[in-house]
Amino acid sequence: MENNINNELNINNNNNIKNEIEQKNFLETTLGKTINTGIDIGIRALLPNYIEQQVIDIKDNLMQYGLKDGIKKSIDDAVNLGKSTVGIVTGNFENISQVQDVIKSGGIIDNISNLLDDIINKVYKNGLINSTVANTIKQGKNVILNNVEKNIEKTFTDQLNSLDNTQKYINNWKEYYNNKNFEGMEKEYKKIEKEIDNLIPIEKTINEVRTIENLHNLIKNNGQDFNLSNEQLELAQKLI
Repeated sequence: MENNINNELNINNNNNIKNEIEQKNFLETTLGKTINTGIDIGIRALLPNYIEQQVIDIKDNLMQYGLKDGIKKSIDDAVNLGKSTVGIVTGNFENISQVQDVIKSGGIIDNISNLLDDIINKVYKNGLINSTVANTIKQGKNVILNNVEKNIEKTFTDQLNSLDNTQKYINNWKEYYNNKNFEGMEKEYKKIEKEIDNLIPIEKTINEVRTIENLHNLIKNNGQDFNLSNEQLELAQKLI
């Protein structure tokens, strides 16, 4: 009995670590792109007379002197501080609203603000931008930060909408499943697959989708025959 309990604890701990890593990677990628886009829009707004290639060159120089890695670190620092502030002790996010609260509490905008000051100074000192450009960006930094903040808010709005859509498609799939309508299941399953790629990996949602995936494929590989054995149904649950 003790060994079984220990095994279960080890499995849960491994799952927690895996979920935390997946969530961290998702945020670094998704928020990284979001912040990057916000900085692009902001720089273009501050330098309206610059042609596209000049803006690209400025952005490339910022990247060369650590903007990309700095954005990643800013996100990680905000998540770590935000989790501590909000009181997330498991390491995992349980819902999207919780992620949103953590990012806000972690001071992501302040992190990006400090990062921009640091990178602009480095690029200027190395002669890759002149003092006019450096001062224009630093003095108009709030334009960039406002765009970053708007983009982050839009990202979370999109996440919540995507989650609503996913849950709706899951419920539709279950209804078709209960009615033994594989054509309807297939239609909703494709919608679920599309939405889940855009969602932060929340354990509850991921597990529900994996169960559906297993059942869906079992029925599909069974010639769309819904007469599955108890062992097959149990396996679908265990494979998550």
